[in-house]
Amino acid sequence: MCYTYLMVRNSPLSGHADEADVWPALELIADKWSLIVIAALLGHVRRYGELRRRIPGISQKMLTQTLRKLERDGLVRRVLYPVIPPKVEYSLTPLGETVAGPLTAMCRWAEEYYPAVRAARASRAGEEDTPEPKE
Repeated sequence: MCYTYLMVRNSPLSGHADEADVWPALELIADKWSLIVIAALLGHVRRYGELRRRIPGISQKMLTQTLRKLERDGLVRRVLYPVIPPKVEYSLTPLGETVAGPLTAMCRWAEEYYPAVRAARASRAGEEDTPEPKE
């Protein structure tokens, strides 16, 4: 179970009647790499090596695991061509394409508000994180 899932699951927003479906659905895309891989595939068919080059910092193992998970969940299509050497292409399924709207909204939020986040971090630079006092 991912940490993000636990944070959301225990949030004050929980309690939806359909939470049995909502929380596992959020976990599909709530990890660090899934949204980045989906973004790299939006509107494109890409080969594995191309994805590795487009996603700095992702290891071969993590890219493979993420693609397998997204394929298993029906968000990514993997097409293997019977040629030597093997040729594999990845693209989003129609279900995977539905993530485009929320992802675009998140990117717009990041573009608009991340400078404020950087400023907040800079204003706190040098402060030590002190643990909350125990009662």
